Amino acid sequence: MDYNFKQAERGKFYQGDVKLNLPVYLDEEVLAFVQEIAAKKKEDVSSVVNEIIRSDMKLIDTIQ
Repeated sequence: MDYNFKQAERGKFYQGDVKLNLPVYLDEEVLAFVQEIAAKKKEDVSSVVNEIIRSDMKLIDTIQ
């Protein structure tokens, strides 16, 4: 099968300012741990994961 790209327009659907949120897959043990914390705090899992990572970032900055 042949394709004809003579009428094609380069970059027609390109949007350079698009922000992509890529999925992050947690191990079952980690997910269960975070879900338990989220349930106790009545927050979503993403918020809890962000809090944990931010605290780790501060700790690393302190150590360096």
